[in-house]
Amino acid sequence: MLRCGLACECCRWILLLLLLSGIALHIIALSSRGWLQSSDHIQIFSLWWKCFHEGSYSGSYEDGCQSVMDYTWGRAAATMLFCVFIILVIFFILSFFALCGPQMLVFLRVIGGLMALAAVFQTISLIIYPVKYTQTFNLHANPTVTYIYNWAYGFGWAATIILIGCSFFFCCLRNYQDDLLGNAKPRYFHPPA
Repeated sequence: MLRCGLACECCRWILLLLLLSGIALHIIALSSRGWLQSSDHIQIFSLWWKCFHEGSYSGSYEDGCQSVMDYTWGRAAATMLFCVFIILVIFFILSFFALCGPQMLVFLRVIGGLMALAAVFQTISLIIYPVKYTQTFNLHANPTVTYIYNWAYGFGWAATIILIGCSFFFCCLRNYQDDLLGNAKPRYFHPPA
C-alpha cells in the first residue's frame, strides 16, 4: 500500500467507507424484489416472494404471490444473508473503534478472520438460492421463457466481494501498525543524492 502512494492514515477511513457501502448493498439486496425475473415480465421473484404480476407486486397472497419462506432452503438462504448483515453492522462498529484507538489494533485480525467467515456464509447462501429455486419451481419447464438473475442478486454478490476484500485488508493491516499510528519513519524510494 505504501509503495503505491496510499497513506495508511487515510486507509482506515477508506476501509470504514467500504464496510458502510457493504451495509448499504446488503440493505438493497435484502429489501428489493428484483432477484430473478422472467423474460416475458410476467414473473418476478425476490428473496422473500414469488409473484406472477410484475406491476402489482406487493408481496401478499391476495396478489397471487407465494412465499419462499415456506421452503427450508428459502429460510436458510434468507437467515444466512440476514445474519451476515447483522454481523457486518457489528463489524463496522467494532472496526470503527479498532481503527480509531491504538490499543484496539489487536482486534483487526480477529475482525478480518470473522469477516472472511461471514463472506463464506454469504457465498453459500447466494449459491443455495438459485440452485434450489431452479429445482423447486422447475424454471426450465418452458423453454421459451428464460429467467434472468437481476440487479438485487448482483448487489448480494457485490456485498460479498466487499466482505472478502475487507477481510483481506483487516488481516494484513496489523503488519502496518506503526504506519497506522503515524510512528513510522519516512521511507525514501530513491536514495538522496
